[in-house]
Amino acid sequence: MIRFVVVPKGGSVLEWLDLVVYENTAAHWLLMLGVAAAILFAVALVRFVILRRFRGIAQRSSVFFDDAIVYAAEATRLSILLIPALYCGSTFLELPGVVRLWLRVIAIAFLLLQAAFWGNAIVVAWVERFREQNLANNAGAVSTVRILSFVARVVLYSVLLLLALDNIPGVEITSLIAGLGIGGIAVALAVQNILSDIFASLTITLDKPFVLGDFIIVGDYLGTVEQIGIKTTRLRSLSGEQLIFANSDLLNSRIRNFQRMQERRIVFSVGVLYETPAARLRIIPQILRDAVEAQEQVRFDRAHFRTFADFSLDFEVVYYVLSSDYNLYMDIQQAINLMIFDRFEAEQIGFAYPTQQLYVSGVSNAGGAPNGDGRSQAERSQSM
Repeated sequence: MIRFVVVPKGGSVLEWLDLVVYENTAAHWLLMLGVAAAILFAVALVRFVILRRFRGIAQRSSVFFDDAIVYAAEATRLSILLIPALYCGSTFLELPGVVRLWLRVIAIAFLLLQAAFWGNAIVVAWVERFREQNLANNAGAVSTVRILSFVARVVLYSVLLLLALDNIPGVEITSLIAGLGIGGIAVALAVQNILSDIFASLTITLDKPFVLGDFIIVGDYLGTVEQIGIKTTRLRSLSGEQLIFANSDLLNSRIRNFQRMQERRIVFSVGVLYETPAARLRIIPQILRDAVEAQEQVRFDRAHFRTFADFSLDFEVVYYVLSSDYNLYMDIQQAINLMIFDRFEAEQIGFAYPTQQLYVSGVSNAGGAPNGDGRSQAERSQSM
């Protein structure tokens, strides 16, 4: 209902303020707008001061609380806070109960929406800060925090949604939660593969069979872990392509994590000729030991005459490289091989290689007559 007050021509401003609109005078409406404008101005002023003045303090401080205030200020949306500000101004108006109730519901919904922006910004900023500080030293913790931040945001949005629904007249949260529980079972059955991967990602981040940067082998595939996601984990193979595994598949696989290797056990064999004299055979284990112990970052284990092979006498050497660096291992093995080659050459010990000797035995014809080409079988065997 709009009730107008007839104002004489040339009437004063005070008389114009007596104009009644929806059971409230123009003065009350102006008061409402003034209160809303004052609230928005105060919020904007605080936001400006924080971003302009407080940001530098937060950057110099090691406490995350300072950064959280800055991130919350950056996530503040005046367009969203306009509705709660108007509701605060409407308290100076005479409004029907239903209108005031729904204004309150809408204002709280927008305020909770702004709270979601604040919470999301703080969680994301904290994860980013934690990643920058710990990625080099504790990549596993970074993966865990990223997954837990996702869970935290889901919980935050769920709580805010329930609070918003709780302010709507006629909505029973208890019944809604019960209904969601029943519906959640049906949804869980429909998306059980996706949920399996999600829970697998939580298991990976908490149990830490591998972390970002680890070099792992899964079945016939190998690569460096680039990303541990909610549903998949991504590896970068040695040949450059990206390998994508479902998290549930990884948990069901046998994973070899070379990044956790403290030292590398090396076993290699050396074969020499059967014609090698026994005296030289006895000095070969010492030659092999000297070649290994001459290297740095190694621990010698053993060197033995292992077996009589088909065409060689085999010696086996075992040692440990005190590092997981594969390039270092190859450099050490190369140096060992070259030293063994030099020592064998000096001691006149020959390396074995695949050879085969053929012995032919035959029976001559009756009377010892030559066969075919005029030679006897024994003569042809000797010529071979």
